[in-house]
Amino acid sequence: MARRPRLDLPGYALHIIQRGNNRAACFYNSGDYRLYLDCLAEAAAINGCQVHAYVLMTNHVHLLATPQEPCAASAMMQQLGRRYVRIVNDRQGRTGTMWEGRFKANLVDSEQYLLTCHRYIELNPVRAGMQAQPREYPWSSYRHYAEGHINPLLVEHEPYTRLGQTPKERQEAYRELFRHELDEAALAEIRSTANRGWPIGSDRFKNDIEQLLRRDARPPKRGRPARFQPDLEGSIESPKELFD
Repeated sequence: MARRPRLDLPGYALHIIQRGNNRAACFYNSGDYRLYLDCLAEAAAINGCQVHAYVLMTNHVHLLATPQEPCAASAMMQQLGRRYVRIVNDRQGRTGTMWEGRFKANLVDSEQYLLTCHRYIELNPVRAGMQAQPREYPWSSYRHYAEGHINPLLVEHEPYTRLGQTPKERQEAYRELFRHELDEAALAEIRSTANRGWPIGSDRFKNDIEQLLRRDARPPKRGRPARFQPDLEGSIESPKELFD
């Protein structure tokens, strides 16, 4: 079956996930993490993408980025992947691919879900039991937003800039968002939409996506339309739900 094309619109944020092949490690030492961020900064600048948030885990990465041109995110990830893998393969004396095929990406409603995706991304090390607090993990965007450690890779999105009038106010408000973990419903929705490539956001947001792309922005409903069948005496049987 042919793969469904990604929903990709310039000016709309994407939650991007790329995993190591067979869930194997993508980073072997601190130099690899720094190299990946350098490659990401270069690929984002060349291909017209704004990076808002990231976390580099041992065997996968999460990015929150806004492409400025059609297909810019794909071009960024291709350039990033090729350069990073080539250098790491040379360093480690390894060959072959490092990534698990095609990266995953889904559109994010900036008005309602962008900061939730920030939290999801930057809390990955906490959920994985690697650190007790997001600030303790060095390979994420958290300290830029929460503590003012300037990271030139990052472009602050409007929902963040609206958190306060000054950098200090914004940082305090951002830290407050992390006082509690995301609830299970939010986690499930983010994971489901990210893995399946469907937009995450309000119905209005999804309607806008459908109008702009002239494509469905929601998963198809399960089952087939109910069929009514008359019996021999002309009565009609009750329709039955048919599920896959």
